Amino acid sequence: MAFYVYIMASQKIGTLYTGHTDDIAYRTWNHREGRGAAFTRQHSVKRLVWYEVHESRESAKTREYQIKKWKRAWKIRLIEEANPDWRDLYFTLNQ
Repeated sequence: MAFYVYIMASQKIGTLYTGHTDDIAYRTWNHREGRGAAFTRQHSVKRLVWYEVHESRESAKTREYQIKKWKRAWKIRLIEEANPDWRDLYFTLNQ
């Protein structure tokens, strides 16, 4: 089973949200439908802009907490290294 750490954004260089899950497609869909965390609903954070795969829930959770402590500029750099156009990766999850 795979576990994921992900970053959602409201828009390019917009409000960011970091989380972890064992079903990234379903969790992203929840955020998009306004069923995610209260923070994402309040700030219209609906675009999946970055994620990475982990082998254990504990590893994913540890990485999530690590990223949440980062400066905003570090998170933006992480996103832009993998996704410079800030494309919504939700649409490529099942490809």
